[in-house]
Amino acid sequence: MMVTYDAVALFSGGLDSILAARLIQDQGLAVKCIHFTSPFFGKPESIPHWREVYGLDIDAVDVGDAFAAMLAERPAHGFGKVLNPCVDCKILMMRRAVTLMRELGADILISGEVLGQRPMSQRKDTLNIIRRDAGVRDVLIRPLSARILEETPAEASGRIDRSRLGAISGRGRRSQLELAAALGITEIPTPAGGCRLTEKENGRSYWPVLLHTPRPTGNDFDLAATGRQYWNLAAPGAPLHLCVGRNQADNARLLELALPGDIVFKIASFPGPVALGRPFPGQEWDDAAVASAAAFTASFSPKAARFSEESGKPVFVKAHKGPDHGAIMRPVEEDAVPAIPVIPARAGDWREYPWEKARGEIRAEQRERLGLPPKEQPFQDEDEPGSE
Repeated sequence: MMVTYDAVALFSGGLDSILAARLIQDQGLAVKCIHFTSPFFGKPESIPHWREVYGLDIDAVDVGDAFAAMLAERPAHGFGKVLNPCVDCKILMMRRAVTLMRELGADILISGEVLGQRPMSQRKDTLNIIRRDAGVRDVLIRPLSARILEETPAEASGRIDRSRLGAISGRGRRSQLELAAALGITEIPTPAGGCRLTEKENGRSYWPVLLHTPRPTGNDFDLAATGRQYWNLAAPGAPLHLCVGRNQADNARLLELALPGDIVFKIASFPGPVALGRPFPGQEWDDAAVASAAAFTASFSPKAARFSEESGKPVFVKAHKGPDHGAIMRPVEEDAVPAIPVIPARAGDWREYPWEKARGEIRAEQRERLGLPPKEQPFQDEDEPGSE
């Protein structure tokens, strides 16, 4: 028999989402918690622990490709301080949650938002915009701030007791901690920004992918978050993108993410990283680019670099393009993957993408979309709201 629910809750794993779900569940309603995942956020591996500790029914739902499509089209409400589309993110998740809500027979949507907690996405006017644009006016309830917000249909009908909900506002955490104690919640999640799009280090890796890929997928952004990220900015047109594994887990992940058009590099006869080059749409890597990437990859193997330095001889790097990327891991004498002789070299045109360059390009594009003239002065760090 299919289980039916009264409510669906957006569940990040943070304290606010835990409290919001529990406030409704503890009134006797059946709540299904949805933990959305993407290359930018989500910890699906934590779900079994959350279920046990917090007594909640939680499932993971991947929205990676939908989120990538939203970024490609550019968020209607803009980016925050880095690449975080906080308002559009919340709208996307609520729309998806409403679809799931209907499939589960529920008619209440729970969100852990707190009035005034976030300067970009949790102002009162923004909360109203999110509710309107997500099309959830009649089903959405924000239990932590409910008593200082407009009464919802579920409260007006008596299904939810408004007097047992919160009246929390602002950035402080004291009220949430007191509520957690009252609900018997003893394991308090550490406050942290769970979205990688709020961090400059990630933003500078994601932005070139977004800039040069008309229809990026979750795979493209997963790749940009795996290993070390390097770019050949001297290449004509779009820069060349090379990801270098930092450890065995990265190496395995790069092979999982590899697509037929990618070029996978592996040093022959010496321990070292797997590297993956992904051409942008319409881009071709010529022999010089492949050789340069191979030499750069070899430079991350201390033994290969030492051998070449002491002997004056090249080392060999296998470069494989095609669907069977696992072939790159076989010994060189056992397969037909070509091996390129190179002198390991960290010098050259491969660089991390500078945040200053990414930031300037992001702002220039935003100004163009708004019909504003280009900014003549170098971009200065602005005190903008939006990190979430």
